[in-house]
Amino acid sequence: MKGSILAMNKNKFVYAAFLAIAFAATFSACKDKRSTGLEYARNMYDPIAYNPDQPNKNFKDGKTAQLPPANTKPVGFEEYDEYPNTLEGYNEAGAKMVNPLTADSINLEQGKHSFVVFCAPCHGEKGDGQGHLVKIEKFNGVPSYLTGASSRGGNMIDLTAGKIYHTITYGVNNMGSHASQILPIDRWKIVMYVQQLQKGQ
Repeated sequence: MKGSILAMNKNKFVYAAFLAIAFAATFSACKDKRSTGLEYARNMYDPIAYNPDQPNKNFKDGKTAQLPPANTKPVGFEEYDEYPNTLEGYNEAGAKMVNPLTADSINLEQGKHSFVVFCAPCHGEKGDGQGHLVKIEKFNGVPSYLTGASSRGGNMIDLTAGKIYHTITYGVNNMGSHASQILPIDRWKIVMYVQQLQKGQ
């Protein structure tokens, strides 16, 4: 009996101590309105690495953002110098470049997705040149893949895979280059989907 009373008193003491600590913590947090309170494990959410625009004593020039070493290329980078951003380069790409991907349902579906994200705002989801940016009159003169004329000669419906790829890479007229946003393999998937739209499918 005496032991059970001691155990109950011990439990009450622990409970009272917990309440006192909780009250003290709450009171101290409310005391200074500008205080952020106690912080636990700051290193869990404060970055250890330098930000790109931060000074950095580890480099001679004191900058964190460094240029990559000479003659290095980003992962997945593919040279495209053999077809320059000229009318001659455009026509040569149209004559020589062939889509390396197989025209299967997976590539077409992925091409459609990329087309809807990057191209449809101007070209329209059907390739009719009536994207929502055209409809709000932000851009004019976007040709239809079925009935439009290319500003570089010929009809849009006759554009080859190489010409479409060249245009995605460099851009033309109001359309800027998409080389930095779309990987080469994804450009070919878009080309595949555009050629499906050219057929009216």
